[in-house]
Amino acid sequence: KASSGYWDVMDPTNGFTALHANVARALPLDKISRDYFFESDLLFRLATLRAVVVDVPMPAFYGNEKSNLRVAHVARTFPGRFLVRGIKRVFYGYFLRDFNAGTVQLLAGLGLTIGGAVFGALRWHESIVSGVPATAGTVVLAALPVLLGGQLLIAALNYDIGNIPRRALHPHLGGGTKAGTPMNADATPMAADKTQN
Repeated sequence: KASSGYWDVMDPTNGFTALHANVARALPLDKISRDYFFESDLLFRLATLRAVVVDVPMPAFYGNEKSNLRVAHVARTFPGRFLVRGIKRVFYGYFLRDFNAGTVQLLAGLGLTIGGAVFGALRWHESIVSGVPATAGTVVLAALPVLLGGQLLIAALNYDIGNIPRRALHPHLGGGTKAGTPMNADATPMAADKTQN
């Protein structure tokens, strides 16, 4: 969820994946992982296009197939891959291609949280070395930025969760309609935004 930004997608690694041809043509297919990270990497690539992604419920039927997935390998390699894609997604969406309220909240939140923590750690170390307890004012000066920064980071997360793409890139869903809602016969097909392809 965090690496792709599709906070409303519940289980992308179980079932089938269907893409509209226009969206598939816009994807860098040669860069998408070809191992068990495929679905997660595909979601990240779709997020860079701001494509609408929808979970469609389906019954799961399992036979006698044997999985080749090695849990130890996945546990060792996937976290780093998720982290890299998450950082890239935030950079692309909040710094490179856009500057919005989430950007300000993220920058201010990180700055205040890190600044308050560093200031508090330095004053705490100074207090330990000197044997003189920190004053109440010093404690507040360290704690207040951390609290405010934490609130801003929560606000940035809230902004990101509300920033899930809702406008379809392909013509059959139309601009501004919810995914899965067909256009009526009179609607004009929406051309994909050139900046998104």
